[in-house]
Amino acid sequence: MKKLLASVAVSLCVMASSAFGAASDYDPVTGEPKCMDCHTPDRRYSTDYTRDETCVECHGPGLSDKYVDINNRFRESAELGEIGKYTETAAASGKGAVKEAAPKGMILIPAGEFTMGSNEWWPKSQPEHSRMVEAFYIDKFEVTNARYKAFVDATGYPAPDHWKDGSIPEGKKDHPVVYVTWKDADNFCRWEGKRLPDEAEWEKAARGTDKRTFPWGDKFDKEKGNTPQYGHEDTLPVGSFESGKSPYGVYDMAGNAFEWTDSWFKPYPGSTHPDENYGEKYKVLKGGSWYDCTTYKCGISAPTYNRIFFHPTTKNNNFGFRCAKDKK
Repeated sequence: MKKLLASVAVSLCVMASSAFGAASDYDPVTGEPKCMDCHTPDRRYSTDYTRDETCVECHGPGLSDKYVDINNRFRESAELGEIGKYTETAAASGKGAVKEAAPKGMILIPAGEFTMGSNEWWPKSQPEHSRMVEAFYIDKFEVTNARYKAFVDATGYPAPDHWKDGSIPEGKKDHPVVYVTWKDADNFCRWEGKRLPDEAEWEKAARGTDKRTFPWGDKFDKEKGNTPQYGHEDTLPVGSFESGKSPYGVYDMAGNAFEWTDSWFKPYPGSTHPDENYGEKYKVLKGGSWYDCTTYKCGISAPTYNRIFFHPTTKNNNFGFRCAKDKK
């Protein structure tokens, strides 16, 4: 990714700002980076990140022939049942939340239609359309290190890479767990008797039915979420922003950690935007994070309808997740 920083477009953006990433570098209403004064909406087209080797560090292997073997290894491990191994261990030991009559720490999202996507955003989030979602439950908070530690201890599942000697980093018990792949997230949710939410479920839980841009409303507010504009530059304990809740009372759906969903990165119904990244190669993440990725040309990530896509084996310091569960 470092080579991308030398690109002309990004260099111009950086030179235009004396303190890139500070609150003054964002529109106070929308939270949009000021670089977008140059990078207008008609120029915000998705690119095939895997055509550039330097992008694979974050986006993971994809279309380029050089990385086909890595893709195949991921698919083979799923087909061989590796993903279900730890859920079987949990069932045998009686661990997890499978037997709970009422989901603890979850919020009911009622059935019904809502508006998904936006015609005013990147083409990958277009077109705006109506989507029907059945009633379901979703975690009130992102999965914390403490919750994930219980999973690791009960099943012998590998701890995140940055946990020294398998221990939670000091002072981060209540922070969202990060450095987890899609498979890690999927295994954990299954262990708790749950599942990952799909993209539509996640967006409805964050957005409600009034087409709001952010969980709290239509006007960006850097004090309502752990976004780059807040300036903390790391995760915070889940639930730190009471005024930033979604219409249903779900916390941290704009900032803190991006969240894996169960959905493949595919075009929305009615999309006319060609993108060779579409298909069953990348998983969608939602919600934005604390990390400022504007130098990588990704723009603001906090809007409820923003979607990003990464290879399922990707893990880093700003990817986490929360779980969902069907309403019976």
